Amino acid sequence: MLDRKDNKTEFWRWDEYNWKDDTKDWHDAAVISAGVDVGSVSSQAVILVDGELFATASMRTGHNSPKSAINAINWAMKDTGLTLDDIHFTVGTGYGRAKVPFADKAVTEIACHARGANFMYGSTVRTVLDMGGQDLKVIRCDHRGKVMNFSMNEKCAAGTGRGMEVIADLLRVPIQDIGDLSLQVKNEPPPVSNICVLFAKTEVMGMLYDKVPINEILAAYTRAMADRVSAQIKEMGVEEDFVITGGIGKNKGVVQRIESELGVKALTTKVDYQIAGALGAALFAKVLFEKKKK
Repeated sequence: MLDRKDNKTEFWRWDEYNWKDDTKDWHDAAVISAGVDVGSVSSQAVILVDGELFATASMRTGHNSPKSAINAINWAMKDTGLTLDDIHFTVGTGYGRAKVPFADKAVTEIACHARGANFMYGSTVRTVLDMGGQDLKVIRCDHRGKVMNFSMNEKCAAGTGRGMEVIADLLRVPIQDIGDLSLQVKNEPPPVSNICVLFAKTEVMGMLYDKVPINEILAAYTRAMADRVSAQIKEMGVEEDFVITGGIGKNKGVVQRIESELGVKALTTKVDYQIAGALGAALFAKVLFEKKKK
């Protein structure tokens, strides 16, 4: 049972983690490449050994982009025996891509998410929705993961991870529970405002005052997110296969409502949706190092 009287709990916090593949030995690798995605809300690091996933980390972005990048790569390297000197080439991406102090090159997050999605889901991917911390990107790509076209909305946090964090704290519901709870309704309620997080927050506060059940409020909010995102996708046009990257891809309530609105099922993967940008950056790093050697 959720204790809604606990004023010390930070309900917006999502799981931070690091992971490594203990079956791989990097010592004899021809290419060790890394990608670091410093986003507005979260930072990820991915290390590849000869093009295969070896280690990852996902954590909150701090107030200092260079420090956030260092913290992410250090956490990914933890207990692997690797040091920065062992990594042949590193690419920085995301909001803070120009401030990754140990990066050999910076590549836009749009290119990296397309390339990462291609690796995660396969060469059939054509439409990528990246739901980031403070912006939305709809990307069209080819069979190689090369960007063919894209659209971006960064005017407001509505429909993004940060907006979801605001609502989680307001309702005092753990952010990882929002998706499932939002689906526990008999009928879909009208959506709240999807124009601005402040407007949505005001409406949610009104619903709380009127004692609307939490699951119905969450359904109204995730519906609003899905409506906003779907409208942007429709402007670009959906070509299958369709995939979602970014932390919101883990939210069943938002994802299922987007799928319903578009009439398209998003592909799924066992790889964490949140590392797509860093993964793409690490893949670019491998190619750039191999070109450099020639």
